[in-house]
Amino acid sequence: MAKKPKKQPGGTPATVALTAAGTAFTVHAYDHDPSSPSYGEEAAEALGVSPDRVFKTLVADVDGELTVAVVPVAGSLDLKALAAAVGGKRATMADPAAAERTTGYVRGGISPLGQRKRLRTVLDASARAHPTIYVSAGRRGLEVELSAEDLAGLTGAVFAEIGRA
Repeated sequence: MAKKPKKQPGGTPATVALTAAGTAFTVHAYDHDPSSPSYGEEAAEALGVSPDRVFKTLVADVDGELTVAVVPVAGSLDLKALAAAVGGKRATMADPAAAERTTGYVRGGISPLGQRKRLRTVLDASARAHPTIYVSAGRRGLEVELSAEDLAGLTGAVFAEIGRA
């Protein structure tokens, strides 16, 4: 009988997926303040990184199908652009409970990596302007730094201009 691989201490499905894929990444932890109004902006400030390099993972409903949008925390998601990027007509923000149930992560800690169910993913094209970007590592107060190309490759993401400043 084969042994189950040991779970990494403090590992999340996102970091486990990155390790399994052999992808270069760095984990950055910070003390999360539950009263913070913006998880992404809190991460950028705590880590001393430009908000243009820290990306938030949002789950939207595009024509009845949950879709992941990864956009800079410095801006917002353009729902029309997201729908167009995946060939849809209409996008709305997903019900938070459905997003949590489908991804396996809690709001504020949803990572585009290691989700319970693989969803279509769109990464804002601005990510390509940086050697590395930061996304949630699957828990509030934990970010993972990696290249945008590696993130796109691991998630099957397409690049599109879906963020608004």
